[in-house]
Amino acid sequence: MRAMLYSRFGSASDVLETATVDTPTPAAGEVLVRLAYSGVNPSDAKARAGTRPGVIKPVFDQIIPHSDGAGVIDAVGAGIASSRIGQRVWIYNGQWQRAFGTAADYIALPADQAVPLADDISLEVGATLGIPGLTAAQTVFGGGDVTGKTLLISGGAGSVGHNAVQLAKWGGATVIATASAGAANRVLAAGADHVLDYADSKLAEKVLDLSNGGIDRAIEVEFGTNAVLLAEVMKPLGTIATYGSGKSMTPELPFGPYLFKALKIDITLIYILPASERSTAIARLNQALSNGALNPEIATTYPLESCAAAQDAVMTPGRAGAVLLDLQSV
Repeated sequence: MRAMLYSRFGSASDVLETATVDTPTPAAGEVLVRLAYSGVNPSDAKARAGTRPGVIKPVFDQIIPHSDGAGVIDAVGAGIASSRIGQRVWIYNGQWQRAFGTAADYIALPADQAVPLADDISLEVGATLGIPGLTAAQTVFGGGDVTGKTLLISGGAGSVGHNAVQLAKWGGATVIATASAGAANRVLAAGADHVLDYADSKLAEKVLDLSNGGIDRAIEVEFGTNAVLLAEVMKPLGTIATYGSGKSMTPELPFGPYLFKALKIDITLIYILPASERSTAIARLNQALSNGALNPEIATTYPLESCAAAQDAVMTPGRAGAVLLDLQSV
């Protein structure tokens, strides 16, 4: 089968190479998926670049990147019902703590990591559901029902944030989102009640005015950068559900305001989400998709051999949606 491989850290164009490798055989408890699309995420590019703290070389001799994808089950291992053959599925954690991910024609992986995909949902959308979809569902609904609550979603134009806006509005929340000025209309179209420029010097004041006194739950992509703002705008006993802090990985907290509001910091790393919480997030995604309330955007699709360009694209600021590899084109 065709695959993209790397065996050392470096720039995408320097280390990613096209190869022909053996098609895997599903072991007991596994399924073999013929992939149609591979989802490309910033975490894939960062892992390939070697930017994770303390990691000086790849864990495996050869790595097929990418954790997200979608396709059709082609074969099953022992213990898996043969009725799953031919089932359309989307994939999560394809390359998490494993050597071979979804940037290939096939992937063999544990059967529960191949989630059934409804016939009326495209495989392209399926390939966006692993990291962006599950992260959005967990950060929005991880504390339970959001009906009647006011949510602040930072980075509302990003892949996770754009999904989160749609999910929060579908869940009955009042949604205040931040974005660049040029992306405001996209975020409003996704369902946000209000969109504010994240660079506005009066951002905290405007959030408080729009929220009628404070935010119940914040969905935060840049925790360190926004820690002071959040101390100002959160309601007492509010929750900050954060999934990133790329611009400030050693944040300093104004602990006094956090303490006297008894704010909760809920950090989500979707790869290690407990099974029960993952099942709940998957159910939320499926229901939102079925109801037509979630429409993940796709910015660009590349052929497999352009994987390096795809990984560069996913790290480019301002992209409007997910980046995919199309594995059906030859």
